[in-house]
Amino acid sequence: MGTSVTDSIYLGDMFGTAAMRAVFSDERRFGSWLEGEVALARACARVGVIPSGVVERIAAAAKIEVLDVTAMKAEYERVGFPILPLVHQLAKACGPESARWVHWGATTQDIVDTGLVLQIREGLALIEADLDQIIESVAALCRAHRDTVMAGRTFQQQAAPVTFGYKAAVWLDELLRHRDRLAEMKPRVLVGQFGGAVGTLSTLGQDGLRVLNEFCQELDLGVPRITWHTARDGWAELVFWLAMLCTTLAKIAGEVADLMRTEIDEVREPFAPGRGGSTAMPQKRNPISCPIIIAIGHRLRDSVSSQLTAMVQEHERAVATQPLEWLVIPEAFVLTSGSLKHSKALLSGLTVNAETMRRNLALGGGLLMSEAVMMGLAPRIGRGQAHDLVSRAAGRATDQGKTLREALVNDQDIMRHLTIEEVERLLEPANYLGVAAQMVDRVLERI
Repeated sequence: MGTSVTDSIYLGDMFGTAAMRAVFSDERRFGSWLEGEVALARACARVGVIPSGVVERIAAAAKIEVLDVTAMKAEYERVGFPILPLVHQLAKACGPESARWVHWGATTQDIVDTGLVLQIREGLALIEADLDQIIESVAALCRAHRDTVMAGRTFQQQAAPVTFGYKAAVWLDELLRHRDRLAEMKPRVLVGQFGGAVGTLSTLGQDGLRVLNEFCQELDLGVPRITWHTARDGWAELVFWLAMLCTTLAKIAGEVADLMRTEIDEVREPFAPGRGGSTAMPQKRNPISCPIIIAIGHRLRDSVSSQLTAMVQEHERAVATQPLEWLVIPEAFVLTSGSLKHSKALLSGLTVNAETMRRNLALGGGLLMSEAVMMGLAPRIGRGQAHDLVSRAAGRATDQGKTLREALVNDQDIMRHLTIEEVERLLEPANYLGVAAQMVDRVLERI
C-alpha cells in the first residue's frame, strides 16, 4: 500500500491519474534509461566511436524484461548510484563483445536526466491534451453565458454587475496564457543531457559534439549548447509552470465553491446521486472536486520552492540537489494530472443557475447599482457631488431597511436632476455592463 496520496490504492485516483502515474512509474523510468543507453550507442556508432555491429545487440538486450530488478535494487543500495546497476544488467544481457561499449562516454547524470526529460515529454503531452479540453469547456461557458447577468463581487461584497460569461472569460484568458507558456517552454525543457564526468565530453575528444548531436537527434530532443548538469533553470521553469497552471485551476475552483454556498447558490458542481453527501447531514451536497483542486494548487506552490533550491548547485556536480528533483518532479506531474482530471469534470458539467444570479442582484435592495446611479448623475452635477448624494441615499437605504430606489426617488436633491424613468434605467443591471460582452468576444477570438 502507498504511503502518500499519489500512490495510495485508496486515495491515489483522487489526487492523480493512472496514466500519469504510469509515466513516472519504475517501469517507465527504467525504460527511459534504456532508451537513453540505446540512443547513445547508436550515436557513437554513427560517429565511428564504437563499432556499428554492436548497436543492434545492445538495442536487442535493452528490454525491461531482461532486467533483474531485485538485483539492481540490492546493488543500488550498495553503490548509491542508480544507473550503474542498470549498466551492469544491460552489459550482461548483450554479451561480452558488446558489453564493453555500453554507456560509452556517459556519466550517471546523463542517463538519469535524459530519461527524466523523456518522461517529462510524455507527461506534458497528457497535460496539454487535458488543458485543451478544459479550455474548450470554459469557452463553451463563455459563449453560453456571455449575457447572463450576475453580481460582480469585490472584497467578498456585491460591487457592480458583470456577466457569468465575463467571469469565465477571465478564467479562459489565463488558461490560454498557460497554453502559450507551455509552447514557449518546451524548447528549454525538452533538451538532451550528455556531457560525461564534468560535462566537457573529454572521453570523446573532438567527436564529443557530433555524438551529442546524434544522441539528441535519435531521441528527438533539443541539443544543448553546453552541458546543464548544474544548470537547472529549465526544470525550475517547468515546475513553476505546473504550479501556475494548478494555481489558476485552484482559483477557479475557489470561486465555484464560493458560488455554491447556500446563501449564493449560483453554480453547482456536476451532481450524481450520493456525491457530496455528508455522514451527518442528509441534505448536504458539498463540493467534492473543488477541495482537491484547491489543495493541489497549494501543494504545488511548495514544489516551486524545492525546485528553486535545486538550482543552487556547486561546481560541476552537486552533492544533494539531484535527489531533490527526483522527489519534486514526479509528484508535481501526478498532482497536476489530478487537478486537471477534476477540473475537466467540474467545468464540462458545471450547473449555472441564471435565475438565482438574477435574483441575487436584488439582495441589499439593489445597492450594487449605486455606482451606475452616480455615473448617471455625474455629468449633470459633477462626479464628486454625485458621489456624495448617492452615498447619502445608499446610507439611508441601509439604515432604514429601504431599497436604493426608494431612497433615490425620495431624495429631492437627486430627483431635481433625474426623472423616474432615468432612475429605473440606471437601476437595471443589464444596462451597466460596460464592454463586458466585447471583452468576452475578444478572448474567444484567441481559441
